[in-house]
Amino acid sequence: MSRFVHNTSTAFLLVVIGIALIACKRSEPPPAALAPAPTPAGWVDTERVANTDSEPENWLLHGRTPSEQRHSLLDQVNINNVSELGLAWRFDLDTNRGQQASPIIVDGVMYTTSAWSKVQALDAATGELLWQFDPEVSKTWDVKSCCGVQNRGAAVWEGHVFVGTIDGRLISIDAGTGEMEWQVQTTEPDGNYSITGAPRIAAGKVIIGNGGAEYLVRGYVTAYDAITGAQAWRFWTVPGNPADGFENEAMKMAAATWSGEWWKHGGGGTAWDSFAYDPELDLLYIGTGNGSPWPRELRSPGGGDNLFLASIVAVRPDTGEYVWHYQTVPGDTWDYTAVQHMILADLEIDGRLRKVIMQAPKNGFFYVLDRETGELLSAEAIMPVNWATHVDLETGRPVETPGARYDETGIPRKITPGPDGAHNWHPMAYNPDTGLVYIPAQQIPMTYQLDDVFDIQPIGVNLGINYWQMPEEVEELPEAFGPEFQGHLIAWDPVRRQEAWRVTHTTFYNGGVLSTAGHLVFQGNTDEELVAYNAGTGERLWSAPTQTGVIAPPVTYAVNGEQYIAVVVGWGGAAPLIMGPDINPKSDKQNISRVLAYKLGANGQLPPKPPLPQRIAPPEDIGGDEQIAAGEMHYERYCAGCHGITAFSGGVLPDLRFSPMITDATVFRSVVLEGVRQERGMVSFSGVLGEADAEAIRLYVIRRANETAEP
Repeated sequence: MSRFVHNTSTAFLLVVIGIALIACKRSEPPPAALAPAPTPAGWVDTERVANTDSEPENWLLHGRTPSEQRHSLLDQVNINNVSELGLAWRFDLDTNRGQQASPIIVDGVMYTTSAWSKVQALDAATGELLWQFDPEVSKTWDVKSCCGVQNRGAAVWEGHVFVGTIDGRLISIDAGTGEMEWQVQTTEPDGNYSITGAPRIAAGKVIIGNGGAEYLVRGYVTAYDAITGAQAWRFWTVPGNPADGFENEAMKMAAATWSGEWWKHGGGGTAWDSFAYDPELDLLYIGTGNGSPWPRELRSPGGGDNLFLASIVAVRPDTGEYVWHYQTVPGDTWDYTAVQHMILADLEIDGRLRKVIMQAPKNGFFYVLDRETGELLSAEAIMPVNWATHVDLETGRPVETPGARYDETGIPRKITPGPDGAHNWHPMAYNPDTGLVYIPAQQIPMTYQLDDVFDIQPIGVNLGINYWQMPEEVEELPEAFGPEFQGHLIAWDPVRRQEAWRVTHTTFYNGGVLSTAGHLVFQGNTDEELVAYNAGTGERLWSAPTQTGVIAPPVTYAVNGEQYIAVVVGWGGAAPLIMGPDINPKSDKQNISRVLAYKLGANGQLPPKPPLPQRIAPPEDIGGDEQIAAGEMHYERYCAGCHGITAFSGGVLPDLRFSPMITDATVFRSVVLEGVRQERGMVSFSGVLGEADAEAIRLYVIRRANETAEP
């Protein structure tokens, strides 16, 4: 009895004490462990991606949404007040090469990249640097990059920032700290691959391609687990040596469209830029590149379509399993890549709602495909085209112009578009409200001539065309019309299959495009400005000076209720490096690499533009004609890709015509043959050039300097 009473009293006491503690606890704030956890830095997941339109203040993916439409629902900045935009902030980048990145904005933080594969996290409201990651790429990799060392952006997923590096690595970075978490070498460490494109996330995997078709490689795409970096699958874009067996049935099918011993030259087909992912259909779309080398006659002499060159290929993102493909240019021989931006949309075509994928590849046609099946719905020329008359909708194949295959006829041909394309990597945009696709287009023809003594060079590009000994007269194909070396912003109606309006720029190679619900289209240009246009009419409404050419696409976001328009600026890329006299006739363009952000009512100013480098008077022209001719041949083959054709700088790397280096043969030889500036990217060319060759190049540059020197 006493034990029962004692136990009962003790139990009662414990209950009373417990009630008192609960009462006290209710009067105190909950412990930190029970408070809502803050969202981790860079937290983008499947749920957020599925609801991107519910948070238009962010720009979570490369194209904002999985559809890659590059259209924002923000409308605070609109056609009625866009004239009030001003510079809100700027961030100066520490690399002076071409800038092509499309920033990602997550919860007030901007994640962007710059040349040499560097990654920056910035306060999106102020431009303050939160952290920068430098993968410390060797500058010698420049010689393996056909078109510069730029980078087109990062991917952000569940607190991690992913970037592909110019030397072929995929790196995962902590979004909050900027510390590297893991890295994998996605390419052969000593191979000729490079990465300039932005990764994409699909089904929890990081998707990355690569470039290098100009250096005789075999293209592929790889998927990695986003958390561990473990390889999930690899899809080869062209077949390898049949004697080694085929990786899958798709490669076996593709091999039937090749001939000869194509694998000895790699084949090409590199996926160096665009991807798109449809979560609903669970399809990943891969854009593939040109053949390696360019002329089919050299890589596949018996002909054939050469799958999957210049194609859109749909695969399963979990396994990499092939589903369907559409080839834009069977048996490509003109460098007509199909890696260009792909947009997903739902369009009513011929009275039926279709799930479509849209692309304007290099070849000059605008394609609309059913993205479930790959069926071709339309293909119309958006710019002058003379390599083909049209695309047959029944067969899906282009109807080629007789004689366009210069490699088969042996006759040099002036063809449009040229290898820079009617549209290149610069992203386009689609506005569902206007129903228009806004395309940065251009007209740049080129004369193609087969290199009939093609031999593999251990350094430099291996294109398979002779571009250093062009004949004085070239037979043009019919209908090569329109002003040459000119750029356009085209508004294209994909349903009516016709142009709605066009803005013509002063020259080509202008920036990517942004569309907004404010009925605006933003684009930067070669003339060093960012411009806003009326989305319905093309009327120019606003512009701001950028002090340097703009090739990257703008993005828009909001912080604390204020909308910003931001763009990464910095002159560079393929055309500025190579096409000096055509894109920079006054030799007055500079690279000034920055991130610029604008908002309504801001009045920030850029500092004065730095003066152009002082030019030295060229030394006396002492070269003989035969020696100069040899120097020109070597220069065009080994030097023009970085320093400009005909020794005429595009405004990115040093203009050799006015370099003190050419005044001293010993110094010139030490740079070209001994690699004394290797740490700056100027590697030794002693493997392909001798002392007499180097001297011939120097004398050729001196002659060009005397021919073009200003008073």
